[in-house]
Amino acid sequence: MTYICQLISKDRARLALLQVLLISVAAGVSLAQLPRLSSDGPDVERLRAHIAYLASDKLEGRRTGSAGAKLAAEYIAREFARLGLRRTNGVDLPGMSILEADSPRRYLQGFPYVSNVELGKTNRFFLNSQRPDGSAEFMVSEDWIPLGFSSNAEIKDAEVVFAGYGISAPELKYDDYDSGVKNRVAIVFAGMPDGDSPHSQFARAAEIRFRVAAARAAGARALLIIATEANFKDDRLYRLSYDNAGEGGIPVIAISQAIAAKILETNGVSLSAYEKVADARKAAPTGPVSDGETTLANAITMASILRLSPRDRKITIATDVVRREAPSFNVVGILPGSDPKLKDEAIVIGAHYDHLGHGGEGSLAPREGEIHHGADDNASGVAGMLELARIFSAQGARPKRTIVFIAFGGEEEGLIGSNYYINHPVIPLTQTVAMINMDMIGRMKNNNLIVGGIGTAPEWRSMIESENQMQGLTINASATAGESMDNRSRPPNGAPLVVGANGRTIVSTEPGKNFVLTLNEDGFGPSDHSSFYSKQIPVLFFWTGTHEDYHKPSDTADKINYEGEAHILSLVARTVRDIDKNEKRPSYTVAKTESTGRSMGFRVYLGTIPNYADSTNGLLLDGVRDDSPAAKAGLKGGDRIVKLAGREVKNVYDYTYALGEMKAGQEYEVEALRGAEKVSLKITPAARK
Repeated sequence: MTYICQLISKDRARLALLQVLLISVAAGVSLAQLPRLSSDGPDVERLRAHIAYLASDKLEGRRTGSAGAKLAAEYIAREFARLGLRRTNGVDLPGMSILEADSPRRYLQGFPYVSNVELGKTNRFFLNSQRPDGSAEFMVSEDWIPLGFSSNAEIKDAEVVFAGYGISAPELKYDDYDSGVKNRVAIVFAGMPDGDSPHSQFARAAEIRFRVAAARAAGARALLIIATEANFKDDRLYRLSYDNAGEGGIPVIAISQAIAAKILETNGVSLSAYEKVADARKAAPTGPVSDGETTLANAITMASILRLSPRDRKITIATDVVRREAPSFNVVGILPGSDPKLKDEAIVIGAHYDHLGHGGEGSLAPREGEIHHGADDNASGVAGMLELARIFSAQGARPKRTIVFIAFGGEEEGLIGSNYYINHPVIPLTQTVAMINMDMIGRMKNNNLIVGGIGTAPEWRSMIESENQMQGLTINASATAGESMDNRSRPPNGAPLVVGANGRTIVSTEPGKNFVLTLNEDGFGPSDHSSFYSKQIPVLFFWTGTHEDYHKPSDTADKINYEGEAHILSLVARTVRDIDKNEKRPSYTVAKTESTGRSMGFRVYLGTIPNYADSTNGLLLDGVRDDSPAAKAGLKGGDRIVKLAGREVKNVYDYTYALGEMKAGQEYEVEALRGAEKVSLKITPAARK
């Protein structure tokens, strides 16, 4: 047998691939024994049908906890049932007891999720309640409203202190607070010192959650935020919503401008005068400040304003917010392995099915209310997962290892579903050898494909590069030695790599089918693979990048590149087979940190991996990066940080606030709960590079 090799480049992966092919042919190995490249591949029409349903108006954007998300979960469960996947691995999934024993919904793994908040019956707000000549009650929903994450509490006869914008940003040398806030109720404007531009340097510190953390750190008993809109009900703070990131730790209340004026206007100082001196960086003019009716005399700084706050005005507050959970699920299907030894190990293939509903939190649309279809994000990934489940379950020779297919809920809300799974796995995480995540794989252009997590196992890079070369190979299994060459035997495109003695092409290559790969090292990123990498599981993350329809209603099914997605799934399928056929599991390694495009702006680095699920009693760590300041300090996955750098920590926002105050190279104390034990450690942050 003779051969002709035409190489586009001398890439090592391609040379290694050719060697395998040539040795196989020379040794007389039948072509049927070579890796299956295209038979029983992804079906474009099946992909189209899955995405058309998941991204349809009927499912209303699949916001976690909604009726549309429930329909999506049940659809995926029915597909798992149709493919014959197992419901469990011998034990019930958490949350399964409420579900019918024989229903496809047995594939659902419930997790806690607050989908709705309501006002309770005991919300009260009085001004000067103990003064018979000035008592006044403000009406909830008319004059004021607690925010959805406000803690429920009762505060009696508390002094009020004006605190500018309620922002603390040490990196910008800006702080609206001083010691005068402690044990008082802070009242602040909702804007920012340099206006309301989304590009403001204060944009992150001005997020409501961080203002609350700053108020708590300063010792405030509650935070009152003055509405921006003159009509209170038009203000964005008026909408009662919850982000599943835990309570604020103190009552947090939005108040109308009219109520703010009643609280603050005293001694000839109007609300507009307060606003003119709210910026803590500026001193007031040397002369009187006139707003047309009243004056604020003297040259004053922000600290002076704090001391001049109307201490004769006292308020009594009772906040009562009711948070209601809605059924929310991961969908888990199991394909048992065929090897007596390796079947106890698992490969997880995952994709999240939730999206943004009718907009709101997370949406990039100019207005709320339109259905965010989420065809690419992430009906495309779910459709791909279902196709892989069909392909692997239909093969005569099933994989050696067990494959766990998971459609995650709550990804858009902060990886809630995958975080829940890693703490309630159907197969022990110690037996989970790899996690493959697909998120937004439907908008491929010019064969560009991004693969993240390459640095989480030393085997990944060569495996992906070799399989990418296989994308362009075509094996002609009908080219037998007894046939003579004719024009029909030549590949319509590409170049022959292996040609038989009769002149017929056995193996040809079409380089145009290969992906233009972008390989990222880091195992962390804005999707569900991060949860698994935090547990030291090697991960791979496939996606085709963002686009102008990202997180908008216009992310629709008609814009999906279905042929391109099928092309990606062929690569993913072969990669899974490569992992499965090797008895040695991939070796977990610590990947190089790479930017995900979501810089947090912190000056220091600790190396902690926070759990972003709901918390009110400290920040739970899913893990810590190896050789990081956190690891050197002795922090471990499972620790719950309750105090950092002298700041009490109840949730991720308190933690982030404390982190923003820390300096590289300076030692700080960190307190954490490790089970029932409280541990006190010393941590020295590193400078963020």
